[in-house]
Amino acid sequence: MAINFERALSVHAQTLELRSRRAEVLAANLANADTPNYRARDLDFAATLTQAQGGAGALKATHAVHVQPAGRNPGELLYRMPNQMSLDGNTVEPEQEKAAFGDNALRYQASLQFMNSRVQGLLRALRGE
Repeated sequence: MAINFERALSVHAQTLELRSRRAEVLAANLANADTPNYRARDLDFAATLTQAQGGAGALKATHAVHVQPAGRNPGELLYRMPNQMSLDGNTVEPEQEKAAFGDNALRYQASLQFMNSRVQGLLRALRGE
């Protein structure tokens, strides 16, 4: 029986990629905390991961008059709604961004550990241990 590495590691690889992308977005928010009129962004991690795994995405329009429901595309950056916007129009809340960045970093490390244990298991299977 052949081992399909892509199938065995796909979820973890997709998760790492999305966590990395989210870290970049959150870092950009923190870097622009003092920029007037900057609007904080984030991505819907669960919806993006579901789409990356081949889950439900946008409905398929098979005719020109079919109407698509209003909504967002998974993976697209969303604007975060602030609890209290600053006077200069900036919507970044540094404490909230730092907490989200820390949570994302922790989950990134967990995904790395899951992937490492999966690779170690596949190596043991290949060696016949």
